[in-house]
Amino acid sequence: MTTAELPETVREAITPQALATEMPSGRTTGWWGMVLLVATEATIFAALLGSYFYVRFQSGPQWPPPPLEDPKLTKVLIMTALLLPSSVPVMWAERGIRKGQQWRLRAGLAITFLLGSAFLGMQALEYAENLTKYTFTTNAYGSLFYTTTTFHALHVTVGLLMVGWLLAASLRGAFGYRRHERVRLTAIYWHFVDLVWVAIFVCLYLAPRL
Repeated sequence: MTTAELPETVREAITPQALATEMPSGRTTGWWGMVLLVATEATIFAALLGSYFYVRFQSGPQWPPPPLEDPKLTKVLIMTALLLPSSVPVMWAERGIRKGQQWRLRAGLAITFLLGSAFLGMQALEYAENLTKYTFTTNAYGSLFYTTTTFHALHVTVGLLMVGWLLAASLRGAFGYRRHERVRLTAIYWHFVDLVWVAIFVCLYLAPRL
């Protein structure tokens, strides 16, 4: 049946003008929700890091306070090398599913999940070493250090749950080149987690050495 043979009401409904009217324009509600969430969480991290520097400049010339030493960088550099590149495969996965490439989505999500999990494993090792020297209640430095890094680790964990869910859903073929909004939103969240770690790395690990 050709378009001319269709009923007039049907022909009017499938005209480009009618379709454009029905299609949503601009950003989706989910996109705005994720952006607002990221903005809110970024404000909390900014308050934590601001509090860290306020206490530092009120505590005298030596920071961390004696007898604590400057933070060790070996494990942290490994953690950074694991987490920051993890934004690449999740971005690669998102762009792949936009083209309908399921294999790219699955591979990218799997790599991101492994890198994020390895980051948390290294952080657990760092905590095991640091807790022998100072704890959350030792002083203000310990409280701010553990609060900030643990809060970030919680965000990484949430991100891993989101990535893991997407990976499981992708194995069932739940996404395609027209259905990938959740992949996009998860990618935004994961990029945010990575950027926050850059700020934490600079402020909590590098700044005390300056």
